[in-house]
Amino acid sequence: MSPLVSPEPFGARLRAAMDARGPLCVGIDPHASLLADWGLSDDVAGLAAFSRTVVEALADRVAVLKPQSAFFERFGSRGIAVLEETVAAARAAGALVLMDAKRGDIGSTMAAYAATYLDPASPLFSDAVTVSPYLGFGSLAPAVDLAREHGCGLFALALTSNPEGQEVQHAVRADGRSVAATVLGHLKAANAEAAARGELGSYGAVVGATLGDLSAYDLAIGGPLLAPGIGAQGATPADLPRVFGDAVRNVVPSVSRGVLRHGPDVAALREAALRCADEVRTAVERRGL
Repeated sequence: MSPLVSPEPFGARLRAAMDARGPLCVGIDPHASLLADWGLSDDVAGLAAFSRTVVEALADRVAVLKPQSAFFERFGSRGIAVLEETVAAARAAGALVLMDAKRGDIGSTMAAYAATYLDPASPLFSDAVTVSPYLGFGSLAPAVDLAREHGCGLFALALTSNPEGQEVQHAVRADGRSVAATVLGHLKAANAEAAARGELGSYGAVVGATLGDLSAYDLAIGGPLLAPGIGAQGATPADLPRVFGDAVRNVVPSVSRGVLRHGPDVAALREAALRCADEVRTAVERRGL
């Protein structure tokens, strides 16, 4: 087993990282326009330089780094090689790595996706991965099982911020529950054992920070809530208590452009990430007053 694999569950490691470094996830999103903004070429060399800089600047000080797999995959096998190096370097520096791959399938195919990101023998082994439950939550069983075995985490798409998601996520089932509420319910059940121990569970939901009032949904799933939308998409840290209510302490805000636009200067990237983490911590603490 790799020395970077911990038997401690992901939820416990995530809580410790957020307490120590602040509740923040920074995306590694090397899309073409951002590479250009950094003065980098839109090729594997630019991809590698971008990724190395983000890891150097942030991996030893933010709780979570979230590489977006698609931006590496577009360069084929050489891009995947850069992704492998990025994951390994980020984990070695102390960051938890959440692979943003949004995988979802059935049977042996889902098992293969799970092994890609959650098996310590894989070169893409990560602390957690985003998954899509829209072939039925039960289809994610291989990922749930492997995550439990190796102390990893999952973040299932539940209430996403893109407008198109509403036609599926807000659809109402025959039992009167929405699809999103059903996904949240499955995650709560998966986290039940950790919750009984008073710990943060390892099975989280993706819930957009831009969605406004979510009081109709039970966000107290016992696990983390990955909240994209801070910064360029319009949400601010001050919005988090209003959107997430009593579950706000388990929110992991995800920021990409709001931090990455300050690159390629390492000091500026660090300052931007620290400022955002401090703003989130302040908003969460105010909710507890």
